[in-house]
Amino acid sequence: MPHLQINNLCKAFGGLSAVLNFDFYINKGELVGLIGPNGAGKTTVFNLITGVYKPDQGNIYLNGEDITGMPPYDICKKGIARTFQNIRLFNDLSVLDNVKISLHIYVPYSLATAFLRLPVFFKGEDEITQQAIKFLEIFGLDKKKDEKASNLPYGEQRRLEIARALATRPSLLILDEPAAGMNPNETKELMELINWIRSEFDLSILLIEHDMSLVMGVCERIYVLDYGQIIAEGIPEEIRNNKQVIEAYLGEEVD
Repeated sequence: MPHLQINNLCKAFGGLSAVLNFDFYINKGELVGLIGPNGAGKTTVFNLITGVYKPDQGNIYLNGEDITGMPPYDICKKGIARTFQNIRLFNDLSVLDNVKISLHIYVPYSLATAFLRLPVFFKGEDEITQQAIKFLEIFGLDKKKDEKASNLPYGEQRRLEIARALATRPSLLILDEPAAGMNPNETKELMELINWIRSEFDLSILLIEHDMSLVMGVCERIYVLDYGQIIAEGIPEEIRNNKQVIEAYLGEEVD
């Protein structure tokens, strides 16, 4: 059974199809890429999977369970976490608090306990703080835990966003253009980080990315989307040499 399976997914905006008859699967532990030109519908697919949008047609299954149309918070609890193309941190909060927010879906106390400030509340908060610090240590951000998230350099903000996503304890991590704005050295470090994350946290990973060196370097299979439809699927070498894929990216016919 695939970890994530999508059948005949469709989504239109104002009569224009953003995603049409989209079929996709990712097996447990796989690292799969979704690529395509700007406006191909990649982020729309992510938003459908994570519940930001509801599909007009089709179904999304996680470990065989139909999660189609569930709200984002329920999908997160089911085990899907994501990052965003444009970093979306809580900029005025500390680095530590950004991660603690993700951990609060697993708080070991009730709302009433928190309101009354009973001892179990403080014990639970201490546990969450320690867990958050462990995630920051993994990403080399523990020494900056008290800084505002907005004060971090761009690359560290990216790492914080990934740490925050992992704090929700996902089984499937969706990365939306994580290398955007990075230089070649940072991209190389990100490639190593993605491979390490998959192994260390036993994750399946779905990656949207324009940086082909990253995609070809980490993905085991790649889907290519153009005008909302899949035009190719295969291993990196097959995609690299696919004439239809080259044409879609270059915008011209390839002999």
